[in-house]
Amino acid sequence: MTSAQAIEVGHLFKLGTKYSEGVGATFLDKDGQAKPIVMGSYGIGTGRLMAAVIEQNHDDKGIIWPISIAPYHIHLVSLGTDAKVVEKAEELYADLQGKGYEILYDDRNESAGVKFNDADLIGIPLRLTVSARNLKQNGVEAKLRWEEKAEIVPFERLHERIDALLS
Repeated sequence: MTSAQAIEVGHLFKLGTKYSEGVGATFLDKDGQAKPIVMGSYGIGTGRLMAAVIEQNHDDKGIIWPISIAPYHIHLVSLGTDAKVVEKAEELYADLQGKGYEILYDDRNESAGVKFNDADLIGIPLRLTVSARNLKQNGVEAKLRWEEKAEIVPFERLHERIDALLS
């Protein structure tokens, strides 16, 4: 016998006739005789599955969702209240949704630090940041949740780069 750590994500219980006999629940066997129904219970818990995924995919900052099961593909972060930044973020949000990406859009009036910390905690695979600094470089900052470094991606190459990062 060996011992190992495990996570219960599903269950199967044989209940026997404990509950069917008390209420008279029966079936007819091949000879036409009434017999109590043998009962069982089984299930796979989605909550347990999510907990198992998070337990296996996290760091000290928060969740790191695997791309294949992430609740969103992209976490779009808009920094500041500058009209050009807000307009470009809204445009990018609509464009990416139109391309079929699932996007969590953070347009809250919070600091960059708060937004970045929340993005790490939530753990969406790809964070795209629109800011006045990035617009001056005619691009958007892209960062995979599990990577340390971010990169500035020019808008004209953004779709191609997103596809590469999420593949």
